[in-house]
Amino acid sequence: MTPVDLKSVYAKSRRGGRPQELLTDHLADTHSAARQVSRRVGTISGLDDGLQSLFWPAVELAGLTHDGGKIPTGFQDMLAGRVRMWGERHEVLSLGFLPSLIENPDLLLWVATAVATHHRPLDGDPGRDLMSLYGNCDIADLQERIGPIHEQIVPELEEWFREKTKLVGLPVAATVQTPLDVDSLLMAAYNLLDVVLNEWDTRSSADRGLSAVLLQGAVTLADHLSSAHQHLSLSQPLDGSFRALLDQRFADQGRALRPHQVKAETKLGHLLLQAPTGSGKTEAVLLWAANQVTDLAQRTGGVPRVFFVLPYLSSINAMADRLEDLFQVPGTVGVAHSKAASYHLAASIAPEDGDETDQDNDPCRVDAATKAVSRAAATKLFRESVRVATPYQLMRAALAGPAHSGILIDAANSVFVLDELHVYDPQRLGCILASTRLWERLGGRIAVVSATLPDALSELFTQTLTQPVSPVDAAGFDLPSRHRLRTRDHHLMDPAALDEIRSRLIRDESVLVVANNVAQALELFEELGPGTEDLHGEGSALLLHSRFRRGDRNSIERSIRSRFGAGLSERRPGLLIATQCVEVSLDLDFDVLLTAAAPLEALLQRFGRVNRLAARPPADVIVHLPNWTTRRNAPGTEYADGIYAREPVEAAWELLVAHSDTDVDEADATAWLNLIYATHWGAAWREEVQNYYQTFTDRLLTFRRPFDSRSDLAAVFDELFDGSEAILAEDRDAYADALAEAPGQPRAGRLLADEYLLPLPYWAGPLSGYDKKLQVRVIHGDYDPRLGLRSISGPAQITYQPGEVL
Repeated sequence: MTPVDLKSVYAKSRRGGRPQELLTDHLADTHSAARQVSRRVGTISGLDDGLQSLFWPAVELAGLTHDGGKIPTGFQDMLAGRVRMWGERHEVLSLGFLPSLIENPDLLLWVATAVATHHRPLDGDPGRDLMSLYGNCDIADLQERIGPIHEQIVPELEEWFREKTKLVGLPVAATVQTPLDVDSLLMAAYNLLDVVLNEWDTRSSADRGLSAVLLQGAVTLADHLSSAHQHLSLSQPLDGSFRALLDQRFADQGRALRPHQVKAETKLGHLLLQAPTGSGKTEAVLLWAANQVTDLAQRTGGVPRVFFVLPYLSSINAMADRLEDLFQVPGTVGVAHSKAASYHLAASIAPEDGDETDQDNDPCRVDAATKAVSRAAATKLFRESVRVATPYQLMRAALAGPAHSGILIDAANSVFVLDELHVYDPQRLGCILASTRLWERLGGRIAVVSATLPDALSELFTQTLTQPVSPVDAAGFDLPSRHRLRTRDHHLMDPAALDEIRSRLIRDESVLVVANNVAQALELFEELGPGTEDLHGEGSALLLHSRFRRGDRNSIERSIRSRFGAGLSERRPGLLIATQCVEVSLDLDFDVLLTAAAPLEALLQRFGRVNRLAARPPADVIVHLPNWTTRRNAPGTEYADGIYAREPVEAAWELLVAHSDTDVDEADATAWLNLIYATHWGAAWREEVQNYYQTFTDRLLTFRRPFDSRSDLAAVFDELFDGSEAILAEDRDAYADALAEAPGQPRAGRLLADEYLLPLPYWAGPLSGYDKKLQVRVIHGDYDPRLGLRSISGPAQITYQPGEVL
């Protein structure tokens, strides 16, 4: 039925069991969400001069009015299912309500900009952007395209806007001379759209462009919160009360705060914390973060968010678990990475207390998947005030636009802790450093935390930021040495190395072997695995690398933690053969390490998996000479086992040989890193990082054309930071069954099916076929649940039965 008054106009169709949502309800909810965003973020310094005092009123007004253009009969017919598509942009018509409502011309422009851009770019995406859709449209064309609107609805909605804005105290015109009708609404929309398109058709200043994206982010975030019926947390567990919580926790354990932890707490502003493993650097940076939260809350009136930024999914998940345990409030900590829903699902259905479940037939799986999807979706809407994330999730703010600008507004006035910064290659590191400069510009406080950090990287961090960085060093902290360094002038695959591994297993030791590439790890496991299980029983030999189905990897990691986890009451012999994915992923504790030579930072991370708690005398960490080989795409350059550039590995090897058969600790390692970074390679590394920093800043962080489409840059970003995933052709039916396991809940079904996904490097995409029905890449490969993916024979040929719907 065609709506004839405001009480019969809807904003949302029926979905997910919810009834249709009235337009006025959605607009009121979006305004309430905008106030939540304002309360969460607080006052943002450094905005464009013309927007500083108008920012939050503009956000609220845009939130209140953004969907006013959904009143045409065609749009309402689309919601009711009477027509498939309306085909026009409701935000254009929404502009028509603004001129009679807002007298201040500056405020009017900013509100109109936010309303016009809450779904589409203004330019740069032909066929989708507002310029190409409406730039050459005259008023008669616009009237014909928008279609019929019931006359009574227009003045009713205009009056509703006026009464609502007065009620909530927004700055609007007191009276209106002539109420809007359909013709005057269309003319006002037409004229104001022209103003908006002309205003943003030229390059903006850096401050104005950034301010515009922040405004867009605040409005789109409020809209998304309202549409999802979600709310932001306005509490922060890391505040002035955290010190008392930590003191009590330490007192219960018979511990006391250490000097570097107390010192870190006193610092206001950015922080550079260097503290050895086992010294309590996590507690130190938590105390620092709580102090920043208190100070920022007083300065801005907001509720600062705290982000722990780590490179590896497993270390992110472990940190999230640790923080949840510390705060003792479920749901306090969000996990923001591409597999966040999988993390929540694993936490929901992982066997406990040794009880195994038949997960393929567990009726709780669908319920757990549904809840996991909901929890991950809430984090995407920035619900939690403490989040653990990959840097890439935060850096997607650089893509701006309706999909990503909310990340930017959520980063304003926040606290960031960057751990393990040294693991990134120059390109990613340059991009991350550029992002820290943006976070500082938005009022953020940043800490870099590490057990070992070369001076070159410390200098890059401090030089990136404009405000002082306070150093806190736990050097001299009295911790026993954990490792005795050994070197071997033969390769890890050499028979002598294999014999040494076997001798350690015969001595009932837990042995970690780390190869530089998957092929060598597979060969080692096939050579050593059977003998290990003959000695120590089934399950005593395990293999871990990056090419397992997600479900298989989760199972393997559980087995690894149960046998070799740090702090276990019973130590068990056995063998883990892994690639570099073990470096900072799992909290493990082995008796001995045998590893191929690699860059010193990578080796230090591998060392950290041995004698982790320093509960035993220094344990052997044995480093083997690598093979120097070339790559097909770089025939003139040599790499360690085809993976790492020769120069830094060779420099590390020379230092290790010089200190072989001695006890080593993190203080030694930092000095060695400084020697390596002082080489010609180190100078080239620094220049490369700085070049990537500048390129990322210039290309993505200037926002001088804030409302142009950045879809072309999204592909570049994904290529830089994301890989691709595929399923095996043999798993296609099981994948389809898992998708169908949660009828009416496609995201939950997709999550259950994800256990069949295999990670592939970005370049491997052409080796896969694409199944349009299942919407997933498919490969033919040699795969074993214990060994992983050994080879790809090519893309799977996707065929369908006659009549099968795509």
